[in-house]
Amino acid sequence: MSGQEEYHDSRKVLMQDSILSVLASLLALLLMRWLTSAVPGFMSIVLRWMGFSLVASLAGFFATGCYRYVRRFATIRSLGHVVMAIIVKEILLAVVLLIRLVPSLSAMMSLSLLLADLLLTSVFLLYIRLAARLFSTKGDDEVNAVVGKKNVLVAGTGIPSLELADEADAGGIYNVVGLLTQDPAMAGRVIHDRLVYYCENAHDVDALQWRLGGIDAILFPNEPDGGDGSTSETTLNDHPQHDGMSLAGRLVKRSFDAVASALLLILFSPLIAACAAAVKLEDGGKVLYAQERIGMHGQPFHIYKFRSMREDAEAVDSPQLYSGEEDPRLTRVGRFLRAHHLDELPQLWNVLRGDMSLIGYRPERAFYIGQIMARNPRYRYLYQIRPGVTSYATLYNGYTDTLEKMLTRLDLDLYYLRNRSVWFDLKVLGLTFLSIIIGRKF
Repeated sequence: MSGQEEYHDSRKVLMQDSILSVLASLLALLLMRWLTSAVPGFMSIVLRWMGFSLVASLAGFFATGCYRYVRRFATIRSLGHVVMAIIVKEILLAVVLLIRLVPSLSAMMSLSLLLADLLLTSVFLLYIRLAARLFSTKGDDEVNAVVGKKNVLVAGTGIPSLELADEADAGGIYNVVGLLTQDPAMAGRVIHDRLVYYCENAHDVDALQWRLGGIDAILFPNEPDGGDGSTSETTLNDHPQHDGMSLAGRLVKRSFDAVASALLLILFSPLIAACAAAVKLEDGGKVLYAQERIGMHGQPFHIYKFRSMREDAEAVDSPQLYSGEEDPRLTRVGRFLRAHHLDELPQLWNVLRGDMSLIGYRPERAFYIGQIMARNPRYRYLYQIRPGVTSYATLYNGYTDTLEKMLTRLDLDLYYLRNRSVWFDLKVLGLTFLSIIIGRKF
């Protein structure tokens, strides 16, 4: 990291920590107000408290220099500096309360406010760093475990099969997604952290293949009852069936999408209006950009974004991929919107309409899907679910400006498809929020 890059990152961390610290102070004040009786002139208190919180936070950050530790988010040294910054902030706020620069607060209310502020500020600032460390290490391990490997099932549940599964995982070529059995009594069991799938006939294998997002092969020990550990591989052909998620699961997911998107549209309406005004004022062009993408069941739909490029950005014969922050087609406002993912806000309307989900796979244009399918026809497995505003693949693969990145993204999307659940969706949603907060590029 160059000195200039480190300077920009430090400035970004300082801004993000300041926002989180002031937000913690605001929540502490609102919590105190909720737990107590009415306070005269409460709006004036809110404004004063937030102002003093910002000044105290900046004093703590500059005094300790905690915002300079931008390359590693959770070392003992960096956490120690954050703790010292929080202590400085709370001491200054205690002085503010003692000399009554924030009026109308009793001694008990002031003490409660200070303790709540200390707790929330610590949670916000320390958790972000700890979660960022976990995100950067565990996430890379998960990605390396699936990208570029064959997805396989291992036939059998005995010792030879388990040994084969371990060897296949360790070899770096295969990603073993489970064990295969013809014994109904073994269905759903977990053996050595591997789920057992029951298949009675070829039709069941076809259905399971679709449910798991595509299986490249089944590995068989040559001698299931002992043997020398040699193996054979049976390659599978694709036979699309139906969505593996239960009806109840789909209803829960769709209900959450509808309610959450409606609430977020209301909550973010001032921000959406501000973004729209900024886009319009810059060059007088269209505010929204609509582009045809391919979604659930292979049906086209129009995805909506705030326009971030010149209106003639795609005045060429073939579609052009976004090439990053230095893309010359970006407008000044558009570059800011892209950097902070604000251009995606109109997609909440797509979610409310049912074109998209909050979590899924990023929808692509038909032009590029054809190129992907020519290299990996398993892309069509994604058509059984709605595309998403954010995705597991986007977190780890970022924007895709080459076909190779698109193929890597497909591996990650299929991994999500095989493992998706309500908890997985919540994890992706939380990591997306965390990435935006810490300024991680994706």
